[in-house]
Amino acid sequence: MPNIMLTRIDNRLIHGQVATQWTNVIGANLLLVANDKVANDKMRQGLMDMAAPNGVATRYFTIEKTINVIHKAADRQKIFIICETPQDVLKLVEGGVPITKVNIGNMHMAEGKRQVASVVCVDDDDVNAFRALQEKGIELEIRKVPQDPKEDVQKLFS
Repeated sequence: MPNIMLTRIDNRLIHGQVATQWTNVIGANLLLVANDKVANDKMRQGLMDMAAPNGVATRYFTIEKTINVIHKAADRQKIFIICETPQDVLKLVEGGVPITKVNIGNMHMAEGKRQVASVVCVDDDDVNAFRALQEKGIELEIRKVPQDPKEDVQKLFS
């Protein structure tokens, strides 16, 4: 079974906060970005590689490739999965990726979205994905950085 330390939703994917604070707190040695667009965008990968801490590996896989290869991960790999949307996390879970906890870190405001927490904006599709994850027994937490208190996840559904 893959050693998944945490799964995070952050539409910025790998950036300073993720790279330094979360990676250190959870003890990850592999940042796995599961995102169909970034998997084929070498320029974005290069920018994110610059933000990754020294000694921490990065991988950029499509959702499908993540589902297909995650179970081949070595035990020594302490994996931090980062997704852009709750829909992507739901696809991973439905594809058999053993995710038990999801940290909701940053979801930008966009047309059709409403702000429900300090850094989380959702639309109805997002809410439906979060509800489906919760129904599958996955723990959800809203927290920007590790030292912040967790926000009430019920905000997602109001």
